Amino acid sequence: MMNDEIQEQYADELEAFHIWMKDAGYTGHTVKSYTGDVMEFLISIQGKSLEQVKKLHVLSYLSRARERGVSDATRNRKHAAVNCFYKSLIELEVFTNNPAAGIKKSKTEKNRAPVFLDEGGLTRFLASVEGKYRTRNLAVFLLMGYMGLRVGEVHALNCKDYNPERRTLDVFGKGRKWRSIPVPETVADVLTQSLQERLKPWRGEKEEALFISQKGKRLSIRSIQLISTETFERFQQEAPAHERQSYSSHKLRHSFATMMLRRGADLRTVQELLGHASIQTTTVYTHVTSREKEEAMALLEVQLPAVK
Repeated sequence: MMNDEIQEQYADELEAFHIWMKDAGYTGHTVKSYTGDVMEFLISIQGKSLEQVKKLHVLSYLSRARERGVSDATRNRKHAAVNCFYKSLIELEVFTNNPAAGIKKSKTEKNRAPVFLDEGGLTRFLASVEGKYRTRNLAVFLLMGYMGLRVGEVHALNCKDYNPERRTLDVFGKGRKWRSIPVPETVADVLTQSLQERLKPWRGEKEEALFISQKGKRLSIRSIQLISTETFERFQQEAPAHERQSYSSHKLRHSFATMMLRRGADLRTVQELLGHASIQTTTVYTHVTSREKEEAMALLEVQLPAVK
């Protein structure tokens, strides 16, 4: 079935889903991702009514996604999208059953330590930031690498969210929750410079966004990701192909969390800084490197009994 046919057949349900997501405060990025996943799921059920869909159909959809080579995280997001779709219809009294409920998440991703940059790597990465909008891009990366912001949170920032006198940044995160984060002095200097440069070229339309594009509009999530990809490519251009890591903008947030915990920050404090609803999510950053394991094992003195 084509997208147009899907939108026509399930028009009421899709409209209800969009209303529910907007009321729940989902970001535009999440709404777009979840809508795409749900459309893909509806295509997979081949015209069945939602009442006919069983747990088997949801599992079949997720299995085919895995066969195409999607990551564990993407598979889990697709499951979350379908689960939210049915949850929305139940809450809005359009439907009564959720065949996506009770399906287990992929466990593989949980056991894999996040890819991150150490402090030296983070400094070298920032040195790779260049171009006409270097100050703006440097400020964006500093907010993720030294303050732990998500890409969507950086995208959503407005000028009024930054208080240069108090050196604090108010961040609107997941779950429609605000958190106030102290801004390190060096980050504040770059942020202030970025604001000064931002105000010069633009006139006419009023744009509240802290970070804007060359057209004077709010810098999109996709643009931030593309700038990040280009910078990571420059950062790794001299490294042999087999040593290059799969870095992304979100890895800067991983780097911040790992750095804070290694410097002795309390787990609860890091949870607050990251905006995690559960401390269990924060514990994934307590991983250790191979070097640290070797150093720990080197502390042992293995003593064998004398041979008789």
